[in-house]
Amino acid sequence: MIIALESASSDPSLALAERTGTPLGVDGWVGEGRQASELMPHLLVLLARTGRELRDATAVAVGIGPGSFTGLRVSMSLAKGIALGLGIPIVGVPSLEAWLRSAPEAAAAVVRGGAQESFVLARGEREPLLVANGDLASTLTEAVVVAPSELLARFALRGSSPREAAAAVAAIAADRLAEMPDGDDLVLLEPRYVRRPYALADATPEVSPWP
Repeated sequence: MIIALESASSDPSLALAERTGTPLGVDGWVGEGRQASELMPHLLVLLARTGRELRDATAVAVGIGPGSFTGLRVSMSLAKGIALGLGIPIVGVPSLEAWLRSAPEAAAAVVRGGAQESFVLARGEREPLLVANGDLASTLTEAVVVAPSELLARFALRGSSPREAAAAVAAIAADRLAEMPDGDDLVLLEPRYVRRPYALADATPEVSPWP
């Protein structure tokens, strides 16, 4: 069984799937910044609901962003803890790629990139663009998108929330595990950010390459 976690936004999700990627159960909700306290309780409820136990996991998959700094760090820490504790592979999946897979009708995935900007990944592109929030509406025009509930409402965007994206994280991870059974390096796997940390003197935006 694969445990998948995706919390790159304020609409986090969890999923359980067979090693082939076939979903067993999905849970998604509006977290509003409470991922740190909600991820593990939601996971335990999902396990109970599907009649599974944590020890049944044979791999763990986690969305690696870009997106919420806190959300990504919390889900990455939980995923690494599960992988280390159970001695199972871990796979990192680009979050916006999973969002687009979960919403076939969406032309782009949009996630907050700070107070004034958002990341936009157009379908078919490998790297997200950093777009000023004031330009989101004109950039996306009439496009259908997948974006957190807060952004859909704030900018009157048409589309759906990524509250079931963890199922896509599990499916993508299953494909990768078929080719790379050992998964990613537990120590080296980290969230991918589109910005340099503000603490650095050179805070020029940069786009990290996707795998």
